[in-house]
Amino acid sequence: MNKRASGILMHISSLPSPYGIGTFGKAAYDFIDFLHRAKQSYWQILPIGPTGFGESPYQSLSTFGGNPYFIDLDLLVQDGLIYKEDFKDLDFGRNREKVDYSKVINNKLPLLKKAFYRCRDIYSSAIAKFQEKNSWWLKDYSLYMALKYYHQQKPWNQWERSLKLRDHSTLDYYRDILREEIDFYIFLQYLFFSQWKDLKTYANNKGIKIIGDLPIYVAQDSVDTWVHPELFLLDQERNPIVVAGCPPDYFSPEGQLWGNPIYNWQQHENQGFKWWINRVGKNLELFDILRLDHFRGLESYWQIPYGSKTAVGGEWIKGPAMKLIAALKKFLGSLDIIAEDLGYLTPEAIKLKEEAGFPGMKVLQFAFQPGANSNYLPHNLEKHSIVYTGTHDNNTIMGWWEEADPKEIEYAIDYLKLNKNEGYNWGMIRGAWSSVANTAIAPIQDFLGLGSAARMNIPSTTYGNWRWRIKEEYLKDSLAKKIEKITLLYGR
Repeated sequence: MNKRASGILMHISSLPSPYGIGTFGKAAYDFIDFLHRAKQSYWQILPIGPTGFGESPYQSLSTFGGNPYFIDLDLLVQDGLIYKEDFKDLDFGRNREKVDYSKVINNKLPLLKKAFYRCRDIYSSAIAKFQEKNSWWLKDYSLYMALKYYHQQKPWNQWERSLKLRDHSTLDYYRDILREEIDFYIFLQYLFFSQWKDLKTYANNKGIKIIGDLPIYVAQDSVDTWVHPELFLLDQERNPIVVAGCPPDYFSPEGQLWGNPIYNWQQHENQGFKWWINRVGKNLELFDILRLDHFRGLESYWQIPYGSKTAVGGEWIKGPAMKLIAALKKFLGSLDIIAEDLGYLTPEAIKLKEEAGFPGMKVLQFAFQPGANSNYLPHNLEKHSIVYTGTHDNNTIMGWWEEADPKEIEYAIDYLKLNKNEGYNWGMIRGAWSSVANTAIAPIQDFLGLGSAARMNIPSTTYGNWRWRIKEEYLKDSLAKKIEKITLLYGR
């Protein structure tokens, strides 16, 4: 990311689709064509792992697996795995601007199982090759998912004790009785990664690079914590001793209680950071560039006693810092990584980012605090950085415009010479695109001038997030031409 370029942030789930949620199908290819017409270089997405509670992509059931809801049904019809008649009467959700996860789950998984029963033998050779190549994570993942289905989706730490503690004879027993269900989850991963590979190849051939996203932590209810309890700070009954979050600040008086288990960093170091090398390596195969969420947590992280109601009682603990980065670089070579370094950064965290050599993130919505010479103001930006109008955790520009402190809005108007005729959202995009930062990215909602109802996530809330979808008719040629114009104007 060492030359001037720009891109658009939109998650896979937000793509148009007649089947309730965005997929790797026609709308994804059409969006790549839209990016190409608009002279964009990057498509940034959120994590694509299988989601659990709350459907948050940052609370995945596996750090290596893929979300089966993104498998496209029309592509399966095209390949002869299912027929249109199989789902012509199914209701995947009728709101084109919101994902109805319950309807998607209840209707899509049984349909995918029908494809499995009908066609698994046809693809047996290809699946066997896929299984062999990915056995280092797929064997555990498919068993874990089969067990979750068997236990009515209960978290693994609520399973019977011998299974929770991974007694070998108990595992063998379930591998035997759940053989068919295990094969089904292997089949889903084969479909997921086959469709993803084709989509990414198409994007790259169009000159579009994919920016993926890697959460720093994994979910408590995940195959990763079940299979590798030694890599996390868990007690003898596999419950977390401490959990992750953020301390209280101006925006959150009680802090943020994420609830993810904390890594046993000493054990990771003892193992040469092998799990992290596999994790980052796998993601760099899937994406061209990788955004590392909560990068500052590698230098110091906020650790909260398990069972706390808020994040107030936590403490700062030193992380692995350059020991981990050096191990990753040694085994993986040059790393195309963006450091998510938002929020308050200590001198030590800034030094780590500089030593790692990763570009950081700058968000314009945070720039216009009166009386503060913010590092996010365009004239203070570093060339080796990525400037955003906002991220998935921010309000949309127009939502921010309605809800921000009037003094911030006044400052933004003065600084960027914002006006209604141009559109306040386009003025903010101009501020990002004209800046010195090598890379500029904006969520698609900001190009469309959508309000708060279109935001993707409200941090510290657990309901109603990750649901926004774009209408197909919004991606017009006129919008692509407008984006192309501002992109060429500022040499991106």
